[in-house]
Amino acid sequence: MKDFRSFDFACDGFPARRVFYKGCGPAVVLMHELPGLIPECTDLARQIAAAGFTVYVPLLFGEPDASLSVAKTIGFVAQLCISQEFYCFAKRRTSPITYWLRALCRKAHADSGGRGVGVIGMCLTGGFVLSLMADESVIAPVASQPSLPIGITKAHKAALGISDEDLAAAKVRASAGVPLLALRFTEDKTSPKERLDRLRQEFGGTPDIVRNDAVICWKRGESLETIEINSGLDNPFQISPMAHAVLTLGLRESGHPTREAFNRIMQFLQEQFEQ
Repeated sequence: MKDFRSFDFACDGFPARRVFYKGCGPAVVLMHELPGLIPECTDLARQIAAAGFTVYVPLLFGEPDASLSVAKTIGFVAQLCISQEFYCFAKRRTSPITYWLRALCRKAHADSGGRGVGVIGMCLTGGFVLSLMADESVIAPVASQPSLPIGITKAHKAALGISDEDLAAAKVRASAGVPLLALRFTEDKTSPKERLDRLRQEFGGTPDIVRNDAVICWKRGESLETIEINSGLDNPFQISPMAHAVLTLGLRESGHPTREAFNRIMQFLQEQFEQ
């Protein structure tokens, strides 16, 4: 990550973490997923910067730009399941790490200026954007394949991993012009369908159908926009039913539905910054 600058950021009793940043323009905080800050996530950050944003990438665990390792991923899962900062099984509690992330969003806003900050969470950080929406600095939240809490029961699959108070605050922000964009692959069991259904229930409204065909189911309402990419059997792009990481390991070039989702995210960010 030699083309990135970095700083250490500590606040509110949380230990300092390294934050990498790159680009020029409104701030976008990109939260990496399991298995960590892998090269595909670094490449995603570069693409966000190239689109005209200052991207901030906090290192939440692991080493920066480390290649995908199944053994390390299993180790991270074990660590996170007993972590005091990440709540992997709590259905209605906010992970404490999100309070550190809120403070980082405020710093990114102060440093980069503009109307506010965009946030992109993926996998275990996907649902964190709901908590971050409670902070006034956040104006463009994106949840890609939100995976917490881990879906060990039917109730866990439909849960959002956020306190009632933070969820209420997120809904107020959404109704005031800070809509949520959420996306996943249709067959992704790690980010279950029940979770997006719950988001639709909580954020309400009758969405317009932007597109609904063999490739994508794309719906847009005033408070919530959802993109579900077909990964079922015989899908036109031969996407594996095991596909999970829409924006990193699964991201492909022009013409692919994952690229269409990425382009929509960039457009969504710009729309929110320009209001």
